[in-house]
Amino acid sequence: MNAYSQSLAPANTPLRETLSLDGTWEFCHETDHAWRHAKVPAHWQACFEDLAVSFGSATYRRTFTLPAEWSAREIAIRFGAVSDLATVFINGTEIGRHEGGYLPFECVIPTALLKAENTVEVVACLPDAHRNEGGTDFAEIPHGKQSWYGPQGGIWQSVLIEARDPAHISSLRLDPIWPEARLDLKAHFASMVAGSLKIEIIDPQGMPVFTGNIPAAGHTLKHSIQLDAVAPWSPDSPNLYTITTILSADGVEIDSRQESFGFRRFEAKDGFLHLNGKPLYLRAALDQDYYPDGFGAPPSLDLLEDQLRKAKAMGLNCLRCHIKVPDPRYYEVADRLGMLIWSEIPNIETFTPASAERLRTTMEGILARDGNHPSIVIWTLINEDWGTRLREAAEQRQWISDMVDWLRVEDPLRLVVDNSACFPNVHVKTDINDYHFYRTAVDRREEWDRLCREFAGNADWTFSTDKEAVRTKKEPLVLSEFGVWGLPDPARLRERNGRDPWWMAYGATWADGTALPQGIEARFRELALEKVFGDLGRFVEKVQWYQYMNLKYEIEVIRTHAPIGGYVITELTDVHWEGNGLMDMARNPRVFAEALPAINSDLVIAPGAARHAVYEGQTASFDIKVSSGGAAVPEGSRLVWEFGAERGEILLSAMAPMQVHNAPITATADAVPVPEIQKARFQVVAPDGSVLSQNSETLAVYGKRDVPPIRFASNDDGLSERLSALGHVSVSPHEADVFVTKDIDADRVEAIHSGQRVLQIVDKDPGRLRDDAPPRDGPMSIEIDPGGGGMVSGPYFSFPGYNLVNRHKSIWRGDWVGNFSWLHRDGVFAHVPGGPLFDLSFTGVVPHQVMAGLRPWEFQGRVHAGVVIGWVHKPAAFIIEKRLGRGKLVATTFRLHQEAPDADPLATALYDGLLALTARP
Repeated sequence: MNAYSQSLAPANTPLRETLSLDGTWEFCHETDHAWRHAKVPAHWQACFEDLAVSFGSATYRRTFTLPAEWSAREIAIRFGAVSDLATVFINGTEIGRHEGGYLPFECVIPTALLKAENTVEVVACLPDAHRNEGGTDFAEIPHGKQSWYGPQGGIWQSVLIEARDPAHISSLRLDPIWPEARLDLKAHFASMVAGSLKIEIIDPQGMPVFTGNIPAAGHTLKHSIQLDAVAPWSPDSPNLYTITTILSADGVEIDSRQESFGFRRFEAKDGFLHLNGKPLYLRAALDQDYYPDGFGAPPSLDLLEDQLRKAKAMGLNCLRCHIKVPDPRYYEVADRLGMLIWSEIPNIETFTPASAERLRTTMEGILARDGNHPSIVIWTLINEDWGTRLREAAEQRQWISDMVDWLRVEDPLRLVVDNSACFPNVHVKTDINDYHFYRTAVDRREEWDRLCREFAGNADWTFSTDKEAVRTKKEPLVLSEFGVWGLPDPARLRERNGRDPWWMAYGATWADGTALPQGIEARFRELALEKVFGDLGRFVEKVQWYQYMNLKYEIEVIRTHAPIGGYVITELTDVHWEGNGLMDMARNPRVFAEALPAINSDLVIAPGAARHAVYEGQTASFDIKVSSGGAAVPEGSRLVWEFGAERGEILLSAMAPMQVHNAPITATADAVPVPEIQKARFQVVAPDGSVLSQNSETLAVYGKRDVPPIRFASNDDGLSERLSALGHVSVSPHEADVFVTKDIDADRVEAIHSGQRVLQIVDKDPGRLRDDAPPRDGPMSIEIDPGGGGMVSGPYFSFPGYNLVNRHKSIWRGDWVGNFSWLHRDGVFAHVPGGPLFDLSFTGVVPHQVMAGLRPWEFQGRVHAGVVIGWVHKPAAFIIEKRLGRGKLVATTFRLHQEAPDADPLATALYDGLLALTARP
């Protein structure tokens, strides 16, 4: 059995003939009581709803009849991929076994077994967490994201019967060397040959550029072919050459093979990636290679082409095919249409000698099947230390170091990443210093800025300091995972009968339950979010633009740091419940798809607004950075800008690739009758007048405050000083319209009950909103919680009845799963422009705590600002309004005291709204 056959494509000459076995097979899972019918190729989970998340063994069966004229030829059955363990039977006799769920294999069928009509049976086994009789379990096989999105077993790539000569060409390795225009060729033959190999090479225009005959003897042939000047392959110019090899013996042609290839050089040099001798700025997206049915087998070549064209239209030049070996058509499309591919070994979960051997065997098989594709430029061995423990195990650090050395020798035309790292894991030896971190710009802007700044400085936290580590500090820096959730529109994903996709029922075990899609419409209605956003479709649209706003800011910050040579957005498409794609699973692009290229291109303008909220007449400052990426900016180019009524331009000096130039500007905000969102616009214009790059930045512009003063009292000197500075009047408590405090206790609750209107600017440790001792539940004779007997009662039993939770170290933190924070812009908050979702003007006031424990009905008017997580889960409040007796409490967790009074127009606007809300009847 040969596990490394390069292609299942039918031969283009009569020297090999094939019979497809794709179609309907009989099928019986180990849990079935009768045979049923399954589609091949497809994972069995995709065929049967009751088996959607099943492991175990299944038997496939069908018959085939061979043409009579094949009787004198070698007959083999070939499989594109079977997950994960396959045993093949012909007419009841076992003819071969194969382990590894992602790669092709074949079995030669003994002539004596063949009949007029033949039955093939394939037993496919996908092991679960129990060790099977062969000592294998799921944790020790390369499985990739099956551990996240569910198992995928069975015959999931094509099956065919092939008739050929026994002495056929079993593999053909091509190493095109650019710019030397040399092709190094290595052919393997299935048996000893004595003859010749005819070679013909056709250039991208279809013209022959080489024809020759080379003696062939033995099992292997190595040869180098020197061509004249060649057209290099790149994403912009995917020039493909075609080689046809014809094997002859005794003057008779017995076999042929045809491959496409491209000349290109991909290397790390001077701290950056280079393609064909020029600096390359990597603009990539993570692609988990899952498809609309929820599984990893592409439904058609048309879909592969369509998604790649959409990826290119969004400005991407690379896809990071994530811990999965894709269908070979994936690479063929990338070769032909032009897209760099960063490819990875599917991960294991437990590192053992057996699983380490499987990883090495899988990489060998990947090289054998896919090594001729010019689109593939990077290999990754491990992702985020999954399955390994590189920080903790010296033996594993040595193993990964040895694997890097081996792979560099095996494939010198590509770069090798040891461990595509994230906190707290590290690199040991790598060609690229890549790293992953996730933050949302609105919630964690300062952290994002600092992480990018440290990473650009070749931070020590990216590499191991153990003796096995080898670091040159010249490795290119690539931020190889970052991203922000949006959400797809569920209505665009439903089946024709109106049913949800099967995967919508899953996800409840991830991200504290917030990743469950099913029921999103019901939760949206229950929380009365239509009063804030309109219908669910408008909410989804707002969420997608929120995703773009965060991606835009984060890419712009990356581009301000010249040492960072690229990034990988997570991700190309949503996958099941993971809603951070640039497209949904049906390949519907996000609403911002046409806007993305402005920031996802070589030449990018990063506006660098000092503030995203200003008063009319106030100076708006922009610390503009022009980042060239892989492009150059000619001498005499100009940065042209406009903001409101002001316009200007700055002459730019010439820029070489991979440079960042500063071009700071200031402008005065126009007068506005009411607060509004305004855009500042920027262009880089070439000397000939053509626009090389453009971008914009949104700012909230506030008019002059015209707010009637509120009579207030407070028990906090700092609050009194701030409110007085904002023009409000400090009076005694019995004269006050509003009492402002940071905390409440039993006396304050009694005052509220008696008619006091209290504004609580929450500034306290998590727990209750109150500062007095909580009541306790029985049994009172037993100390369950520290202190008196019994345990502390839940917050509900003490007014106002909510729990104060720190967002840090909770699902409300906003690092990965989307935190969709909103302010209802009606009534007292109608003067805050934009929304309802927070924008970048909120980064200085965004709450670090939430009030949790609210009933859904309280969102029908009691909650004025809040947050939902992921697929509309974990609702919590930032502003609540609650009455008690003749008075009421308004409590907020907005951080309104980060700057001097009235320095931040939004903080002032929120204060004005909160005071008005508290004072109103």
